[in-house]
Amino acid sequence: MKHTFASRFLAIFSVLMVLSLGVSMVAAQDNVIKIASQSPLSGGQSELGTGLRNGTELAIEQLGGDLEAMGFDIQFVPFDDQATPDVGVANAQQIVADSAILGVIGHFNSGVAIPSSEVYNANDLVMISPANTNVNITDRGLPTVNRVVGRDDLQARVGAEFIAGRDDVESVYILHDTTAYGQGIAEFLRDELEVRGVSVLGFEGTEERSNFEGIIQPILALAPDLVYMGAIYDQMGVFVNQLRAAGYTGLLMGPDGLDSPVYAELAGEAGVGTYYTSVSGPASAYPAAAQFIEDFTAKFGEPPIPFAAQAYDSTAILIDAIERAVEANGGELPSRAQVAEQVRATENFEGVTGNITFDANGDPEIAVYHILEVGSSDPTEWLNNPSLTTLEFPSPLHAAEMEMMATPEATPES
Repeated sequence: MKHTFASRFLAIFSVLMVLSLGVSMVAAQDNVIKIASQSPLSGGQSELGTGLRNGTELAIEQLGGDLEAMGFDIQFVPFDDQATPDVGVANAQQIVADSAILGVIGHFNSGVAIPSSEVYNANDLVMISPANTNVNITDRGLPTVNRVVGRDDLQARVGAEFIAGRDDVESVYILHDTTAYGQGIAEFLRDELEVRGVSVLGFEGTEERSNFEGIIQPILALAPDLVYMGAIYDQMGVFVNQLRAAGYTGLLMGPDGLDSPVYAELAGEAGVGTYYTSVSGPASAYPAAAQFIEDFTAKFGEPPIPFAAQAYDSTAILIDAIERAVEANGGELPSRAQVAEQVRATENFEGVTGNITFDANGDPEIAVYHILEVGSSDPTEWLNNPSLTTLEFPSPLHAAEMEMMATPEATPES
């Protein structure tokens, strides 16, 4: 079949148009900056995971203007990790494959964050966590991994001091959910209590989520003054309800994994009076968060639950770091490694939850720890739970630095 000049011209023109379109699309992509989040958006832990996602979205909406003025298109890409390590890692592999993503806000679960962050780190992609407290989040020393909240070793110390300071507690029974988070903080609490002379009558892990009878009976037989459970609210709420129904009348306590209105819903009246430590607490506990609370409530139709404000601050730090990386790169799109370097260099960032400076491992140099008490079985009253104590502690690395600075140098002998 012979080709006419006209047909050959049209074919060449079509190829040139496709190539031209491809070049323009690549150029457009060069101006796209994506920020991802990973948290449970479905399943039993979705309430706090959705709050984390919403805090991220609000920050991008409110704080992305300077990057847009620099000529960049800012996009938000949330991922549902389902509170499951395998899903988190699969999502992480999808995230790192998108070169436009320059940072991740997440996760909620430390057991999901640790393996996922290995994928990020291998691809120079920075992660800022609003919620992960396991010590191995930062103790691995990965240059891309940071968090804006405290650590479980210190959270456990706060809880142990509270328990040991009570005249009505001489013995404790400790449960945990076998996850990196729940087991980790339970082990730290056990060790801290033993140092303080509090008797630990039992230490047990369980993945049970619905029928705790086999666990409850030994507890009742030992009659501890306090039962502590290192777990998330959707498991602990069911356990506490059944424990009280079985006749336990002692004290109850948990870590910040139960810091959710869903705990009040699941535990009901049995949960009233439960003590819990938290690295978050209600947003209203932070003097600078008033406008954030108003804006979040207006956008999402409900006030921010725990960790939403921390997600907002994590995103604000990431956006600020991207801006500094762009400026250092002559106005051009920075590499992931350049963004990660700027995040780690964050100093005296004034967020809605306070002033944040990262130490060399990515921990906040100073973190806040709360002790609260469940005041009502009404989930709508959760944010009004009374705060019993608020403490600030330096990260272990920062504490060591301060100690070195405070130690006078030895005077050489003459």
